[in-house]
Amino acid sequence: MNTHTAPSPQFYLTAPAACPYLPHEMERKVFTHMVGERAPELNDLLTQGGFRRSQNIAYRPACESCRACVSVRIVAGEFKPTRSMKRVLAENTDVVSTEYPAEPSSEQYALFRRYLDHRHQKGGMSDMSVLDYAMMVEDTHVNTKIIEYRLRVEGDGIAGRANGPLIGAALTDKMGDGLSMVYSYFDPAFSDRSLGTFMILDHIRKAQDRGLPHVYLGYWVKGSRKMDYKTKFLPQEHLMARGWERYSGPDGADAAG
Repeated sequence: MNTHTAPSPQFYLTAPAACPYLPHEMERKVFTHMVGERAPELNDLLTQGGFRRSQNIAYRPACESCRACVSVRIVAGEFKPTRSMKRVLAENTDVVSTEYPAEPSSEQYALFRRYLDHRHQKGGMSDMSVLDYAMMVEDTHVNTKIIEYRLRVEGDGIAGRANGPLIGAALTDKMGDGLSMVYSYFDPAFSDRSLGTFMILDHIRKAQDRGLPHVYLGYWVKGSRKMDYKTKFLPQEHLMARGWERYSGPDGADAAG
């Protein structure tokens, strides 16, 4: 009889650093490594507990004086798009999404660089090299896909695969209870298409098609305007002290027109 049990994950705490979202705040994170056969199971449990994955590390905020970061997940089965979201879907009927294994490409990195140079010139990812990008995509021990978004061009077949230019991509974990959007980016030249919103809507559709109840969006940071978009996808749940609780928007409504 084998009496050996799998070792429990070891958790570590980072040193205080300046918060990238809220001025005058300091952030700390608790993190652990996810490797080996138990990594997918651990990823599910930790994501449900408010952690996020970055390569083979799972982390969550552990700030001493601030609780602004709140884990958010969309209730996919009950989601209905608002009028503005329907317009986004209509504007992107010529965009096709295709799932691939988590393998980087030079085309992806070129798009990633354009996105960072336009949207995050001073962020912590601004100096990522092609090797850094490859590690971000490949360094995973869980069920991860890279989803490419391409324009459909004349001559494309009807098999659902487009051969047009790559205008967006999402690194996504497939879990037992949903899809977790690890990182997404898009071509800033197509900003008028609201591709960030479109990719979230596409993930909701994928979750619905698979019978998965949730789409995990990471953290909503109360007080950070650039994070406000995450609360527009209703209904959704926020991880609070007592567990996942329904969030119905600032006006208490489950959906907006």
